[in-house]
Formats: sequence, C-alpha cells, structure tokens
Amino acid sequence: MSEKAKRYVGMMAAIIVGVAVVDQAVKQLMLSILTEGEPLPVLGDWFRFYLLFNPGAAFSMGGAGSTWLFTTIQLAFVVGVAIAAPRITDRGQAVGLAMIAGGALGNLVDRLVREPGFWFGHVVDFISVGNFAVFNIADASITCGVVVFIIFLLLEGRNARVS
Repeated sequence: MSEKAKRYVGMMAAIIVGVAVVDQAVKQLMLSILTEGEPLPVLGDWFRFYLLFNPGAAFSMGGAGSTWLFTTIQLAFVVGVAIAAPRITDRGQAVGLAMIAGGALGNLVDRLVREPGFWFGHVVDFISVGNFAVFNIADASITCGVVVFIIFLLLEGRNARVS
C-alpha cells in the first residue's frame, strides 16, 4: 500500500470512528435531558430538540417494518468502505465516504444495542428543524458525506476531461 493510500485509510478510519463516537455521545446526552415526544425549543419552533425512537429509515421517514434491512445495509456499507478504503485515490471522495460510513456506523450501533433488541433496535433521533423530519448527527453526517462525495466525484470527472 502506498504512503498516500495509508494516509487516506488512516484519515478515513479517524473520520468514521469520530463521527460514530460523537453521534453516540450526543445521543446519550439527549437521552439524559429529553423526554420522548416533548419538544425543547432552542430557536422558537424553528429549531428544537425532539426525542424520537426511529425503527425505520433516516430522518424518521417510515420503513418501520424494515429495521432488519436498514441494519443489514448499514453493516454492509461500513464493511464495504473498510474494504475499499485502500483503493481510494481522491481525498474528497475519501472524506465523503468516511462521513457516510461514520453516520452509518453511528446508527448501526443504535440498531444493535437499543430496544427492542439486537439487529432491530430503534435509532435515537432528536434534531428538529422547521417542518422537516427529525434526525440525528449520524443522519446529518450521511447527508453531508453524500454531498461531499458527489462534488468530488464530479470534480474528478471534470478534471479528467480538462487534462
């Protein structure tokens, strides 16, 4: 493995673990101060903390009967990124994939250790902005990671055409 690849693997591992640890720490904090279903206004009704336990898809958007499927997909993605990491040659793509994997790992931990039980656990969501769905740090990292990955993927294609 080249020095560049080693740096990217190390950077990706740090981002993945960092996102998952921050996500879990903030979830624990929110569990200690919030009551399910009772909003805690931060900026009026526009930004508030609102504790939900989500059995389904990201942003509390349904899929309650498919918890096992989301768990499987998250695990497969995290493992896939770990396997692919040594072959990533673009820093932006590495950051984007690591942000996505870190978010997936954060939510995967919930699905493995939270009620109602292993593989079927509900994800802790607590950030509520406007009329948008309720989400968490992991969901935000996944969304931002997708944006970063796509931007750098498009830039790579653009740079290849210019060369």
